[in-house]
Amino acid sequence: MQRLFLLDGMALAYRAHFALIRSPIYTSKGVNSSALYGFTNTILTILESEKPTHLAVAFDTRAPTPRHQIYPAYKANREEMPEDLAAALPSIKRLCKAFRIPILELDGYEADDIIGTLTSQAEKEGCFETFMVTPDKDFGQLVSEHCVMWKPGRKGKEREIIDLPALKELWQIENPDQVIDILGLMGDASDNIPGVPGVGEKTAKKLIAEWGSVDRILENTDSLKGKIQERII
Repeated sequence: MQRLFLLDGMALAYRAHFALIRSPIYTSKGVNSSALYGFTNTILTILESEKPTHLAVAFDTRAPTPRHQIYPAYKANREEMPEDLAAALPSIKRLCKAFRIPILELDGYEADDIIGTLTSQAEKEGCFETFMVTPDKDFGQLVSEHCVMWKPGRKGKEREIIDLPALKELWQIENPDQVIDILGLMGDASDNIPGVPGVGEKTAKKLIAEWGSVDRILENTDSLKGKIQERII
């Protein structure tokens, strides 16, 4: 099997920047290089330890996506990108080019969309083992027998691999599609997406474990009890 690594560029850059927010790394000219430092370490770790046969980095663009058309408040709660991080992005992209790592970005699409499309194509090819390099829980819905999440380590810890058995245990689900159902019920504050009022992660997992999907829950609202029924309806 060939080893395909797809990196969620913006998520990794943010993570690297804020991991060192209390003790930033500066160049001799006073430029904050925390994001570049962390991103470089991730690239080197993958190249040296994982021996990928294929590697690419996907980035978001500033252009709106269809999600904004469907829900104008999508990500509206997010603060502007820190100036130091914004200034580091060109250097991160130059780093990728220096390593001859393809950069994938397209207006109207997020890195999630690009990685999801490539993951599906790799699955159809049948000759790839795919690693989605990201700390973003949303990618759980893409995990399969030949596709895993590769989460960079934190505070000196080893990287974490979330494969299909680990995903099922983590979310208490039977299949990856149910990640979407759980997130739909509990909402996603980081993306400014509201869930069902009063339904958190624990209750969302319990509901999906019992009913299997949001559609099944909506089809059986008469069977729900107490406050859960009121909240769902």
